Amino acid sequence: MSEETSGAAAGTELTVVHVMRHGEVHNPEGVLYGRSPGFHLSELGREMADRVAGHLAGRDIRYVVASPLERAQETATPIAASHGLELATDERLIEAANVFQGKTFGVGDGALRKPANWKYLVNPFRPSWGEPYVDQVVRMSAALAAARDAARGHEAVCVSHQLPIWIMRSFAEHRRLWHDPRKRQCTLASLTSFTYEGDRIVSIAYTEPAIDLVPAHLRAGTKPSPGSFGA
Repeated sequence: MSEETSGAAAGTELTVVHVMRHGEVHNPEGVLYGRSPGFHLSELGREMADRVAGHLAGRDIRYVVASPLERAQETATPIAASHGLELATDERLIEAANVFQGKTFGVGDGALRKPANWKYLVNPFRPSWGEPYVDQVVRMSAALAAARDAARGHEAVCVSHQLPIWIMRSFAEHRRLWHDPRKRQCTLASLTSFTYEGDRIVSIAYTEPAIDLVPAHLRAGTKPSPGSFGA
């Protein structure tokens, strides 16, 4: 599946920054792991990472960087290795902060009926339960710009997390930032690719190189995974 909006002028320097969501995580208790340490890729997640590394093997990638969280580092490692690159880390690619971290909290699990949670749900536009959307845009924009600068005229890969990736794409495509988590187009191991003409984003493409490995209930437009406020 691919979507793209384009507007690059001919003969200009183009740089592509692929922003990848990490692969499946080993999370048998179904908690919202957020920024918690110790959550690693599952065996299927490692297969997803290898699949995307193979998909990108022929690309002109000069820089690979990841969120500091284990699942992102493990996803990025085979991509960096396949291009003979040292893996960089950028804190700005980290998962969104969330007050429900470490708990089970997802659409349809009854969490919205618990009075103790109501104080965190008063403003979905900000959102009130975690890191403001605008803050995510600021840090993700800066992280992508740094990757762009490191790979000028070539390609870079940034491995991050679903919510920050989706918010960055929504901002770049001039959409509202608040949204239904079930409708994010950012499945496991997907690539949201930003093409820059100089310093300006001129096109965005979305691809799913490992979609056949993604369990059906975790694909875009279906029931969200545990902890759908992030991941």
